[in-house]
Amino acid sequence: MADLAVFASGNGSNFEAVSEHLAQSPHRVTCLVCDRTGAGALRRAARLSIASHVISYAGRPREDAEQEILGILRDAMVDVIALAGFMRLLSASFIETFGGPILNVHPSLLPRYPGIGAIETSFHSKDNELGITIHEVDHGLDSGPIVLQKSFRRTGRESLAEIEQRIHELEHRWFPDVIRRFLDDAPSRQHWRM
Repeated sequence: MADLAVFASGNGSNFEAVSEHLAQSPHRVTCLVCDRTGAGALRRAARLSIASHVISYAGRPREDAEQEILGILRDAMVDVIALAGFMRLLSASFIETFGGPILNVHPSLLPRYPGIGAIETSFHSKDNELGITIHEVDHGLDSGPIVLQKSFRRTGRESLAEIEQRIHELEHRWFPDVIRRFLDDAPSRQHWRM
């Protein structure tokens, strides 16, 4: 069994999809880390009986917030982190200190449209194919090694809301599968236990 922490800033639909998927596995979502009070992800965590932690970045250096998060992860012996709409860049120091896999789901076919607003940018592009990228997090912005990409062809008649729905369907379908694969491999890592 391996333990996952999910980081989210918003509604939390990916967090819920991951949690429900892992409920049918030997692994578990140990906690939710959220940087925004009142985020929908926190309500989902309460409903799913998953511990949640609100870590404010306001008025303090990023390093202080990250040290607080690392303390939570260490106490929970987290093996893998999944970023599910977490709107913060993690520092190189955080990534190195954690030492385990950190996965992100991004709503575009990277390297196209990194950063925020990717769905809208994709929608307004002339691209015929849109989709998602699941990648490992490195020190850059949506620049880590790609684990999986899934896409669909659009007709050009879809609304932004329809494109957004299709993107989320891909995220909810594929992100939990990739996370589970990494959790299956995690017991050999056990970076906190050293």
